Order: sequence, then C-alpha cells, then structure tokens
Amino acid sequence: MSGKPAVAVVTGGLGYIGQTLAAALQAQGMPVVAVDRRAVPAQVAGLEVWRGRVGDAGLWQALAARYRLRVVYHCAGLISVAESVAEPGPYFRENVSEGLAMLEALRGLGPVPVVFSSSAAVYGVPAAVPIPEEAPLAPVNPYGVTKRVFEEALAAYGRAYGLPWVALRYFNAAGTAYGVRERHEPETHVIPRMAAALQGGEAPVVFGTDYPTPDGSAVRDYIHVADLVDAHLKAAAYLEAGGPSLALNLGSGRGTSVLELAAALIRVSGRAAEPRRAPRRPGDPPALVAAIGRARQVLAWEPVRSADLEGLLAEVWADVSARA
Repeated sequence: MSGKPAVAVVTGGLGYIGQTLAAALQAQGMPVVAVDRRAVPAQVAGLEVWRGRVGDAGLWQALAARYRLRVVYHCAGLISVAESVAEPGPYFRENVSEGLAMLEALRGLGPVPVVFSSSAAVYGVPAAVPIPEEAPLAPVNPYGVTKRVFEEALAAYGRAYGLPWVALRYFNAAGTAYGVRERHEPETHVIPRMAAALQGGEAPVVFGTDYPTPDGSAVRDYIHVADLVDAHLKAAAYLEAGGPSLALNLGSGRGTSVLELAAALIRVSGRAAEPRRAPRRPGDPPALVAAIGRARQVLAWEPVRSADLEGLLAEVWADVSARA
C-alpha cells in the first residue's frame, strides 16, 4: 500500500455536478482534487484545483506522484444537446478524445476505479418508459453518441485491463446542495432557464408542444442533485467493495411534462405568466423517464429529495431570485 495520501479526483470539478460532488466528499472527510480547464472560481471552500485538460497524461502523472488515486469521478464534458447538433466537433473532442486520453493515462497508474457521468441521452427515443438499463442505446443527437461511445470505451478497458467502472446515466439534475449553486453560461438547463425568465418578467419558453405525449410537451424525469451525488458516493463504495462494472439510471422514476413543470414553477414563483410555446429543438426526444430499480438494488440508494418536485423548484427560484 502506497504511503501517499489517498484522494478522490473529480474531473470537471468546477462544474455544477462536479463542485456539488466535491463538497459532498469534503463533508465525508475525503480529500478531493478537482481537475478543470476552465478559469472559473470554485464555490467550495478549500477545494484543491488542478487546472488542465483531462486528457493531459502529464497532469495524471503529476497527480499520481503526489497522491494515491482512490477513485476518479469523470464529470468533465460538454452538455448541450442543441449545441452538439449545431457544432458536433467540440463534443467528440471533449467528451470522447479527451476521455480516451485520460483512460490511457490511468491505465499506467493501476486499476483506478472510474465513476462516469453518462446521460439518458444514450437511449434516444425509447420504445417505452420508464426506461430500463437494458433498453437499446440509440442516441439521436451527437451529445448522446459521445456518452454512448465513452461507455463502450469503459467496457473495453474493463475487459482488457481490469479497469473498474460505473456509468451513471443522469436524467435531469436540478436543485442545490452543499451550498453549490447551478451556474451555466449560457444557461441550458430547463428549470433555471425558466426561473430566470420569470424573474426577468418574461414567460417561460416550452420548446415543442406537438410531441406524442398527453399534453404535447416533452416528458422528463427530474432528480435532485443531492440524490445524484449520493449515488456517486455509493457507486464508488460499490466498486471499492469489488462490485462488477455496470451502468445505472439515476432519476426520480417519475415523469413530468415541460408544460406541467412550467405551471409548477409559476405557482412556486407567485408570478402571473403563461408559458410561451416554441418549436421543438433539434435532437430532443419526446419522453425520458428512468427505471431506477437497478440503482436501488445495487447501491441501496433512494432518490429521497427528488420526491418533492415543488420543493426542488422552490430552491431554484430562491437561488435565481437572490441573484436578480
């Protein structure tokens, strides 16, 4: 056993999920290092940040010279479905090429477990919802393709080199935890985007009202970021205990249409508004709702905070209002 101190590494550690995860790790007493190429400030006090690309082999060698890498939470990557359709090149570079270079670097450092931020976008347009992990992976946008490809790379590295991994297929994360606020520029996530519109006296925009769903708007599964982060911690413990590599859905298990979401947010805000209906965006499937039985069974995990959607919306509204 190495005498070096053990750390958890969070790539994309200055992002919304990454910083929330880093704060949760700190709260558990686990030393953590964030790796991020962006020049953005940390919201987490005392967070050690290594600036650089996740595919930089020299960065990983330097980390391994100083620390024993207990687990890598790979949260780095580009996240906008619409942008990936318009500009796919950066998505394949950041989400695939950089990730593959990271796996090559880790291969030389021993079997370092990887917990990967995957996405429900790998499913494309599912035949039925809720979606089990065994459903075909048929993404309909480049973002989803990059997530599927990296999952395939993890599986290949697992078979060839013994790399332990868990791919966590996120549905729609939202809310606040550990004092970390959601900050995207520009904001692409639906809940803070709608909240910002209402705060600015504008109507929240609903993209697509002609889907084959009960009210015509897209149906999504919203998971509280605290539940999401809890699943990451449990996934790392599962791998550390020798659990076999696998993919798991992370959602609430409940679908909410975007029109229903807008109505609930309007109620929470107390503003008088009617959603503005706009055309569909390229690459958006009609319905994505998670089957979460496998995560419950394997990780002994439960999306406790996600059960209260209006409470989640109230958190986001309070955060957006505080910034106004």
